[in-house]
Amino acid sequence: MTEQNRSAVRKAMILAAGLGSRLRPITDKTPKPLVPVAGRPMIDYCLDLVRGADIREVVVNCHHLADQIEAHMTGVTDLDVAISDERERLLETGGGVLKALPLLGEGPFAVLNADVIVRDGANHSLKKLIRFWDPDKMDVLLLMQATTSSVGGHPHGDYMMDGLGRLARRDERMVAPFMFTGVQILKPGLFDGMKEEAFSLNRLYDQAEEKGRLFGLVHGGQWLHVGTEAALQKAEQKIRGS
Repeated sequence: MTEQNRSAVRKAMILAAGLGSRLRPITDKTPKPLVPVAGRPMIDYCLDLVRGADIREVVVNCHHLADQIEAHMTGVTDLDVAISDERERLLETGGGVLKALPLLGEGPFAVLNADVIVRDGANHSLKKLIRFWDPDKMDVLLLMQATTSSVGGHPHGDYMMDGLGRLARRDERMVAPFMFTGVQILKPGLFDGMKEEAFSLNRLYDQAEEKGRLFGLVHGGQWLHVGTEAALQKAEQKIRGS
């Protein structure tokens, strides 16, 4: 593999293994990524982002009601889809990506949360994120949303950002201007030496921040986090324009 190919973002992973506990009783019978929002399963909005970035290889992990996730993905015929099976043990975001690394290859890759909807119009946010990606100075690149314009997110935000796009996690007593959207680019080397266990990707963000290698790019479109029934209703209203 050439150095150029090692730095190119050619694959994506969609995190679809969560229990969706805050959306019960809906998620007792339907896995959260397949819960419909404005007539479409949530995960299909993620697939739109992947297509918009000209990525054709996608890994999807599954745990809760995994058979339904697998069945849905068999209907996706324009992408090369691989399943990372977490039926035996739920590994959280970081552990889930670590388990899927053999499917993701040696180059940097995109990771998307299945319970977020990033609306772009003609302005493809994941493609812009890939263009902004600089592996010489970045280990992690997060797509950020202005806290004041997010729907369903935490009102206190997540990160501060300097003029170069470098991120610093907010102090607990502060309100941060930017919120992480759940869309990102990661280097596989971040996982070197780690054992397969349940852990959050936040561990890797903090390590990258300590090295000055955690960066963000602000999304200019609409971002909807569908974590609760109230957020689901708001997302429906936004998409339908009501």
